[in-house]
Amino acid sequence: MKQALLSIQGLQASYGRAQVLFDVSFDVQAGEVVTLLGRNGMGRSTTVKCLFGMLPVQAGTVSVGGERVNGMPSHRIARRGLALVPEGRQIFTSLTVEENLVATAHVPRGGHETPLWDLGRVYAFFPRLKERRGNLGSQLSGGEQQMLAIGRALMTNPRLLVLDEATEGLAPLIRAEIWRTLGELKREGLAQIVIDKNVGKLMDLADRHVVIEKGRVVWDGDSEALCQRPEIVHQYLGV
Repeated sequence: MKQALLSIQGLQASYGRAQVLFDVSFDVQAGEVVTLLGRNGMGRSTTVKCLFGMLPVQAGTVSVGGERVNGMPSHRIARRGLALVPEGRQIFTSLTVEENLVATAHVPRGGHETPLWDLGRVYAFFPRLKERRGNLGSQLSGGEQQMLAIGRALMTNPRLLVLDEATEGLAPLIRAEIWRTLGELKREGLAQIVIDKNVGKLMDLADRHVVIEKGRVVWDGDSEALCQRPEIVHQYLGV
């Protein structure tokens, strides 16, 4: 069986004395788009924090390319090819667009199956960022900040891009542009984990969906299987 790009097995985690993840297990293959679905507070973002070393793993394993990474500091995990577009964007508001993009840029060693992400490629992908490259992050609209957050993550040349609520609070036209962007990245073969509330768009984009309820995986399947189980969407997503 082909080794997964990311494997999370039996993940448990707590905030203080309150346990919030009890048994989260799923894999992501190279080039695959996987969603984490569920209501707010059910453990999706906590899973991401554990993945990136921002919250200690109490039990279970997180492996990237077969290498166990839980217990590593965040910067070492990122160097394994993971990049995060965090909820709320969290760009550097006092830096220019271009300074934001180069601040965490990374060129991995070895051969590359796809073209590397650099300033020119990010600007071609997001022409609006090129137009605003001299502007401070604080001078950008919400949509431009989201493009910058995605561009900054791509500048690390990841194997897996994780997006936490990337379309939240954006105008419909900007949301449509972000969905188009994620579709293009999928076609290029970039693996993704996507957390979002727009189930319809996720069904079109993703290969597989992982539903989390109260810190446990309660369902895992592809879009076709999820379409055939509307009660899953209603029960665990409330839509």
